[in-house]
Amino acid sequence: MKLTGWMLFLVAILANACAPNNVKVQPSWEKYFTQYKVEGCFMLFDNGKGTFGVYNLDRAKERFLPASTFKIFNSLVGLETGVIKDTSMVIPWDGIVRSREEINRSLSMNQAFRLSSFPYYQEVARRITKPVMQKWLDTVKYGNMKISKIDTFWVDNTLQISPDEELGFVKKLYFDQLPFHKLTMQTVRSVMLMEKTPQYELSYKTGWGTVGKKQIGWITGWIEKNGLPTFFVLNIESENPKTDMRTVRMNILKSILTEAGYIE
Repeated sequence: MKLTGWMLFLVAILANACAPNNVKVQPSWEKYFTQYKVEGCFMLFDNGKGTFGVYNLDRAKERFLPASTFKIFNSLVGLETGVIKDTSMVIPWDGIVRSREEINRSLSMNQAFRLSSFPYYQEVARRITKPVMQKWLDTVKYGNMKISKIDTFWVDNTLQISPDEELGFVKKLYFDQLPFHKLTMQTVRSVMLMEKTPQYELSYKTGWGTVGKKQIGWITGWIEKNGLPTFFVLNIESENPKTDMRTVRMNILKSILTEAGYIE
């Protein structure tokens, strides 16, 4: 396929994320995935420059379970419906001791988001109810919009979303283009801010789930420099149970952002 054909093809299938003026396949990013022996893809859209870098285009079109990246959507619906009053709203610990000691306590929404507490957001989903959640999935057109059990559908491989769709979703969130009140979207953006330095602000949500023997890892969000956002989505998978998904996904993200010049 000629380069022009590739460009047209990329623009067409990446329309969910944005309408880039300059799309570039980035084979050099493969080395970071090879380093950690994982499969994956990465998409980087610089909104100021209008440039779009993509590694592993085929995977970027595939849908996977969103795992904890769904906490972005769950938070939006929770806040919009009043199920979550504000970021300080506490849901009491249910007393069940889980492997992650840091979530075995009562948590506020802000704490639960940053700690990625599954039990907190299970309870949020239950309070939202299945019909209401379905309405919002359909309205936003989030992934395949499918629900099984209301408190597990985003981790049991029922709900699926592609990296391209994830990128489009966070871009719309940043620019207040989702069908929620602006205060709702502003509140969710505020809890997504994970790193703030004199050079940049890094906002994201991680995800980690399993499908059979496969571990699926995510990071989706944006990096802001000089008031201009660059959106990204990382999706990786490994069948090695010893893969340190938390470390690997963050190292790949930081390595690519550094190579691309967003982190010094």
